[in-house]
Order: sequence, then structure tokens, then C-alpha cells
Amino acid sequence: MAAGTIVSRLTGFLRTLVMAAAIGIGTLNDSYQVANTLPTMIYVLVGGGALNAVFIPQLVRAMKEGDGEAYANRLLTLVVVLLGGVTSICVLAAPLLIPMMSAKFASDPHTIDVAVAFARYCLPTMFFMGIHVVLGQILNAHGRFGAMMWTPVLNNLVVIATFGGFIWAFGSFTASGVSPANITPEGVRLLGIGTLLGLAVQALAMLPYLREAGFKLRLRFDWKGQGLGKAAGLAKWTFLFVLANQFGMIVVTQLATWAGAIAEKQGYSGTGITAYNYALLLWQMPQAIITVSVMTAVLPRISRSAHDGDTAAIRDDISYGLRTSAVAIVPSAFAFLALGVPIASLLYAGSGAGARGVGYVLMAFGLGLIPYSVQYVVLRGFYAYEDTRTPFYNTVIVALVNATASAMCFAVLPPRWAVVGMGASYGMAYAVGVGVAWRRLRKRLGGDLDGQRIRRTYARLISASIPAALAGGAVALLLSSNLGGGALASLASLTGGSIVLGGLFFLAAKRMRVEELNTLVAMIRGRMH
Repeated sequence: MAAGTIVSRLTGFLRTLVMAAAIGIGTLNDSYQVANTLPTMIYVLVGGGALNAVFIPQLVRAMKEGDGEAYANRLLTLVVVLLGGVTSICVLAAPLLIPMMSAKFASDPHTIDVAVAFARYCLPTMFFMGIHVVLGQILNAHGRFGAMMWTPVLNNLVVIATFGGFIWAFGSFTASGVSPANITPEGVRLLGIGTLLGLAVQALAMLPYLREAGFKLRLRFDWKGQGLGKAAGLAKWTFLFVLANQFGMIVVTQLATWAGAIAEKQGYSGTGITAYNYALLLWQMPQAIITVSVMTAVLPRISRSAHDGDTAAIRDDISYGLRTSAVAIVPSAFAFLALGVPIASLLYAGSGAGARGVGYVLMAFGLGLIPYSVQYVVLRGFYAYEDTRTPFYNTVIVALVNATASAMCFAVLPPRWAVVGMGASYGMAYAVGVGVAWRRLRKRLGGDLDGQRIRRTYARLISASIPAALAGGAVALLLSSNLGGGALASLASLTGGSIVLGGLFFLAAKRMRVEELNTLVAMIRGRMH
């Protein structure tokens, strides 16, 4: 799972690099980002959140009762019908949906036209998102976790080829200066169709894995009295959960696109929603590689423990998930804070000063990775009990804090720094959410969540990371100031800073006897031998 996620994230980074080379990281890319984010938001709102939060526990129970395949086929049929209808409506409503995401686009006829055109190609991807998730969860329930992690690589490769074809046909951004005002309809069509094709390939690539698992795929419309009503009842809170989360995203998108457009006119590129999304993608990589992989395997076990009433086992698994993921999450958070600018400057070297804008946003996200990862693990405990109401209330708090803090950043900070402030607001909101979620889960399980052991592990990891980040950041700054700008200087700064930061962290963590680190090292050595 981790290997598939690593390759997926790496190709995802390459995808953003090719995108930046093709259409820059300014207003044109902002319009593409909004159009490409819109179907994800709608998909998660109308069913995606319920699938992830409710489907696995329900499927585990159905499989224990011997009716797993029939239940899965009924749910798959329901998703096909629901998303097919929603997709059709949304494609027609694209001119209304884009201004809801970014009012600033509506003030520029070229930008709004391009964004709507992108949206009409991108919106059908929500249908294939749903198919991919359902098929992947079926495989997860059969103990086959790899396919869901690997198939997004195919999507990334298709999109990379699409934007590479755009560069071949129309030239790179630095050479063509493409913008919403001069991009051709053929160029928009190429990028839109390629984006849609990528998701279609990702979803359809799951079919051979299902056949290998012995699952017989067929449409079933006998929904009544088969347990889907119970899932729908649970899903209402998940819908509200997602609605609250999407509210926060819409506020950030509106403010970030507005600030980016103003800053670009002032001569500062890479300060809008594209910079925010690119930094977010980099920032989430450790979470996707470690935390999600660990909890994807642990969640079915937690669900079974909840079904059996074994609260001690749930506490142990939550503690295991938090402590195991922390070994990678904590130093990664400090590494983003110390080395954010060299990372972005190396990856987006062709974007000039705009790359530094991405780097500043990445630094602002930095330490928020710790509470972001902790909340992900803690909420799995509620989902195991089919409790979707508590995560909803928790997400309302996070969304309100994020939206309020982001609005304050937009109002107080200069446009070029507004999105940087929004990155810091994101992590701060999750820090507030973790405090609320932790107390509620501890009360739900009727005792301490192995808190002393967890706090000790995090305290030691943070203590090891602080001096390592200071030293690594100082080395990177020294190298960049002496070598000047450019990709080679960024590479040297990042390499030198990473070696110092990683080496000092490892030595300090070993000296502090962080058990989880020793376990991880022993596992790696065992695999190498």
C-alpha cells in the first residue's frame, strides 16, 4: 500500500510540474484548479463521504453474515444511478457552479468562459470517482489493499501525457505566455478530455483485480429491505459532515482566487489557489503514505472490535495508529517548515518567483500536519461505531475556524501573503479539532486513550525534530544565499538541509529511545535482508 501511494504521489508531483510548465501557476491554472476541484467537492458531498465513512463497516458486517457480494452489488448499482443523474445535472449547471467557487472569475469574461469550459469536461469525472471508490472498498473488504493505491498512478500518467501533448502542440508557458485571454478552444478541449480520460482509466483498471478476487460484478436493483436504508440513515450525518467541510473549502477557494488575481496584477505570481493546492499536495504526502496506509489496514479490525464490544482492542489500535504514523509525520512537518522554499523552488523551478510563493505556503502548512494526521486517526474510532454524528460536529468546528481565520488573513494581510496565512489557518483549525475529538472519543471508550504513552512518543519526536529543523534550515539558507537562484542551487540547498535535518533527527530520536523508530528500523532491515 505504501509503495503504491508513494508512486502515486510522485507521479502526482510530476503531474503538477507538467501542468505548471504548460499553463503556469497563475490565473489560467487557477481556473483549471477550480474546475477540477469542483467535481471532487460535489462527489464527496452527494455520496463520497458516506461511502468512505459508512460503507466499510456495513460491508464488514454483511460479509460476516454471508451476504457481502450481494450487498456490494446493490450499493454499486445505487452509486451508478445516483452519480449518473447528478453528473448530468451538474454539467448543464456549470455556468452557475463556477461563480459559486470563485466570484472573482465572473468579473473577467475570458477567465469565466475558460473555467466553465474546463468544468464541463471535468465534472463527469465525479462518476468515475464513485465507481473507483466502491470497487476499491470491495477489494479492501477482501483484504486486497494494493489496487486502490496503485490505480491512481494510471490517472496521473494520462494527465501527464495530456499536458505534455499541450506543450508539444502549443509550447510551454514560458514560451507561449498562454492565459485565459489567448488559450485556444482546442487547447481547452485537449486538457479537459485528458483530465476526464484519466479518471475513467483509473476506475476501469479496478475490474481485473475484482475478477482475480473472485467477485462477480452485476447490477442489482433490489434495494428495498437489504440494509441500504440503515446506511442512508447513517449517511445523513456524513452528508452534513462533508457539507461543513466543503463550506470551508469554498471560502478558501473564493478568497485565494481573489487574492491571487490581485497579487498577479501587482507582479506576484504563484499567490492564488494553485499555490495553495500545490503546497497542499506536497504537504499531504506523508499523511497519504503513512497514516492512510496504516489506518486502511487497521479500520476493518477496529470495526470488528466495535461489533464485538472490545473497547480495549480499539484503544490499542488507535494508539498504534497514532504512534506508528508519528514517526514519519512529526519530522516531516518540521521539514516542511524548514525546507519549504527549496522544495518548491526545485520542483517548480521553471515558474520563477512563483515557485517561492508555493514554498512560503508549504512552510505555513508545515506544523499543521501533526494535528491533521492525529484527527484522521481519531475519527476512525467513531466510524468504527458507525457514529457519523460526532465527526460532523467536529468538522463544523474545524471548518468554521479555518474559514474565519482565512477570512481574517485575507482582510489583514497584503494579497501576496494572504494565501500563506490561509495555509497556517488550515493547520490551526485541525489543532482545535483534535482537542475536541480526543475528549469525545475518550468519553466514548470509557477511559484513557493510552494518552500517557502517546504524549510521550510525540513529545520525544518533537524534541528531536526542533534542533534538527533549525540546523537543516540554516544549512539550506546558507547554501542558497551563496549559490544564488536556479534549480541546481535549490537542489544543493534541499540536499544539504535534508541530510543535516534527517541525520540529527535520527540520532536524537535514537538517543531518546523512541520505540516506534526502533521498530521501523528493524522492519526495514528485515526487508533488506
